[in-house]
Amino acid sequence: MTIAPDEAEIEASRAPLLEHLAELRERLIVCAVALVVGFLLCFAVSKQIYIFLLQPFEVGAGLLAAQKVPGVHHGPFDLLLTLTGFLPVPHGVEHLKLVFTAPLEFFFTKVKLAMFGAIVITFPVLAWQLYRFVAPGLYKRERYAFLPFLIASPVLFTLGAALVYYLMLPFVLWFSLNQQIVDAGNVSVELLPKVSDYLSLVTTLLLAFGLCFQLPVVLALLGMAGIVTTRLLRDGRRYAIVGVFMAAAVLTPPDPISMISLALPICLLYEVSIWCVALIEWRRGKEDAASQDLATL
Repeated sequence: MTIAPDEAEIEASRAPLLEHLAELRERLIVCAVALVVGFLLCFAVSKQIYIFLLQPFEVGAGLLAAQKVPGVHHGPFDLLLTLTGFLPVPHGVEHLKLVFTAPLEFFFTKVKLAMFGAIVITFPVLAWQLYRFVAPGLYKRERYAFLPFLIASPVLFTLGAALVYYLMLPFVLWFSLNQQIVDAGNVSVELLPKVSDYLSLVTTLLLAFGLCFQLPVVLALLGMAGIVTTRLLRDGRRYAIVGVFMAAAVLTPPDPISMISLALPICLLYEVSIWCVALIEWRRGKEDAASQDLATL
């Protein structure tokens, strides 16, 4: 009885349980060292990273300050045009102020920021170690199919994070600053965000958008496993759109523009996912036909 080349390769890669555990330990050590190094690097520049994350706050405050300039007219679409880059960002903020109310609050905020940054910058190392651990148990065609997802996943996460940084956060902060009461005589209600609360807002939105942008990767993997099909995705499109808008309403701040800013890209990615699953099914059918032809010879 002849063994297929892929099966022979997997048989050759078999190892005792202790060898698998030893390999797992080595790869976990590599991941831990990478995370520690990434944490130390990010913590060393945590102040600069935090200032970088304050840029959307400065943009939102600048938009609000520009609206109060006498004699300058601002149309209803000026905010959207500014956020999308068609109009220059106004610079009307002389001093951007955040506060912390506990002695070590900002220190622990920088620790959390360094941990978050370490996971982001070491993701290629973590993903590669995971791939190298599971690759011996995969067929050659499965390994070739798995590699594109390792590339697509961080790219899609970066696109989601860019949407948050350049569009969502400035609008959310502009909307929040608009709720202040500063011209009502003796009454004054001003926004003084805590450094920890601002970091929580930024990281929550970054993770929410980044993970939602993984939809094509998840559906394509489910398509490869035969769990979802093109017909199933097309028939369930209307329900998926309703679910996307419901999820966007939960994940984004309570305003329609934020919800639409997340929901529309996800709906577009859902359509892309349908094409990806259709491509997977086409290639699978082609391979099955070729196998049948070989079997008849």
